[in-house]
Amino acid sequence: MELVHARDTDPAWLDCQAVEAWINGHQVVKDLTLRLMRGESTAVLGPNGAGKTTLVKLISRSLYPVVKPGSHLRLFGSETVNLWALRQRLGIVSSEVEQRIPASITGRELLLAAFFGAIGLGRDRTPTADQWSRTEALLQRMDLDGLADENYGQLSEGQRRRLLIARALVHAPEVLVLDEPTNALDLRARHTLLRTLRDLCQQGTTLVLVTHQVDSIIPEIQRVVGLQNCLVSLDGSAEDALTGPRLSALFDTPLAVVQAGGYRQVLPG
Repeated sequence: MELVHARDTDPAWLDCQAVEAWINGHQVVKDLTLRLMRGESTAVLGPNGAGKTTLVKLISRSLYPVVKPGSHLRLFGSETVNLWALRQRLGIVSSEVEQRIPASITGRELLLAAFFGAIGLGRDRTPTADQWSRTEALLQRMDLDGLADENYGQLSEGQRRRLLIARALVHAPEVLVLDEPTNALDLRARHTLLRTLRDLCQQGTTLVLVTHQVDSIIPEIQRVVGLQNCLVSLDGSAEDALTGPRLSALFDTPLAVVQAGGYRQVLPG
């Protein structure tokens, strides 16, 4: 089945053209061209080292591309991004975010601080009644209202992950980017999280799932982009992309795919 992208008149929320980037004198992106559309939930798939986390860093603006002719990186149509304005439209959950969170902060404070673009509440940060209300609603939506006063360090991996997603949703962003969201989760926590992601998609959030785990790709994902060496080597509908031959080529190993309930499981080929 041929993938039907959003109309050309609809701006891409991410538009990379011949992007190049370096970290500590090492070229990590050479010639990345990729457009991701609003309303088109996408999985960015690839083996470890394929450039998935590098792409997330480009999106979060913790890594900037080289400025050169014929190259651009646009977020919501603009190459010049105000980070505060970007938070209103784009939510990101990544290991980079997780590493900044102190173990002693409570879940409620972590969400309230997000309204100020901060990790914690200081003396100059007083949440409004509306922000309190939205925080309580998000805690309930993520089934975390009973844990709101627990310290972050006391929560399970699955609870932390749901809390970070709740934090990314405080501004009701159009797009939510999740970097390896099911890593280190047991089966119960994984299934709970996947149900949450399905609900978000069904309620209109454009989800970008960055992962190496095919079995974490929910049925609502419409498009799959495969990365190798931070270059697009696979791009198509989930139906066309998530097959044994295409995944074998992407991961450079023989693979077979079985499907049940809209999910896919990868087996040795």
